[in-house]
Amino acid sequence: MPVEFILYSRTYCHLCDDMLAALQALQAEFSFTIRIEDVDADPALVALYDELVPVLVGRCAGEEVRLCHYFLDRDGVRAFLAAADPVD
Repeated sequence: MPVEFILYSRTYCHLCDDMLAALQALQAEFSFTIRIEDVDADPALVALYDELVPVLVGRCAGEEVRLCHYFLDRDGVRAFLAAADPVD
């Protein structure tokens, strides 16, 4: 199943840049897309994620799971990817 990660981020956020780089490094092993959403562009997102940025949400088969914030949880992301593409 196709997997998309949504990275809730903001401009001039070094933690956001670090999480994006760590997530992109996993694309050498796994197939997924990354969508970056600027929390400051939407008051509802600011209300949800303001102090938690960056926040990573995984989306697969219409379901969304908040996976981590501040730093990439590589084990959690790998588990999410494995669940999305189980080996027969």
